[in-house]
Amino acid sequence: MDSKFDSTVLSSNRDNRALKVAIVVPTYNEAETLSVLITKIIALGLDGIGFVIVDDGSPDGTGHIADRIAEKYDGVFIVLHREEKQGLGKAYMAGFQAALDAGADRIIEMDADHSHPPEVLPGLIAELDNADVAVASRYVSGGGVDPDWSWRRRQISYWGNVGIGIILGLTVRDATAGFKGFRRAALEAIGMDCLKLTGYGFQAEVAYRCQKADLRVVEHPYVFMERTAGKSKMSLGIALEALFRLTWLRIRG
Repeated sequence: MDSKFDSTVLSSNRDNRALKVAIVVPTYNEAETLSVLITKIIALGLDGIGFVIVDDGSPDGTGHIADRIAEKYDGVFIVLHREEKQGLGKAYMAGFQAALDAGADRIIEMDADHSHPPEVLPGLIAELDNADVAVASRYVSGGGVDPDWSWRRRQISYWGNVGIGIILGLTVRDATAGFKGFRRAALEAIGMDCLKLTGYGFQAEVAYRCQKADLRVVEHPYVFMERTAGKSKMSLGIALEALFRLTWLRIRG
């Protein structure tokens, strides 16, 4: 593991050769959701599934819960413990690198809060048979957001996404998607060392880097659901900061 990610690793890793797909999940205060998520994914019966949990020193004990799951899981289960919050982007970069080091052929990123339904995983993974990157998308036919969202929230989400797409010149419809799959070679082609944003704008930067690398990106429809427990980390300030940083990213290239 690259020391630049500054993580302590607990790994229950019985056979790297069996690892086909690594599910990378960043966590901060997800004690109420993590175990349920892992149970639902395992119940899908997908072949060669392993997990990389990146915990940013959650005070609610999420990291300890992940450790206990790792001890019992019959396969690859890596837990990265970071002493403090260092941003979503750095969490994903650490998780991606751990998945690559473990030999994963396919890498999936998803949230722990159940806003990304596990039942979407089989279709998303299958898309990678013919694509470099598969984006679980809210903004293609068949996709959408939680029906309980207010009109105002729908508009902010949609037009914020449109604005980011215009700023970066993206062709992908869901520019801020945090539910994605990558072929191993795609992550290697992007080059994680070149990723600059660590917060909310990280997902859009990844989309931008994928496009610049001429990777084949497909969008797989899904419905984004409101988190089932815990507290959202999103705020208007975070979103505005991301817009500023993404504009600067496009200017600098």
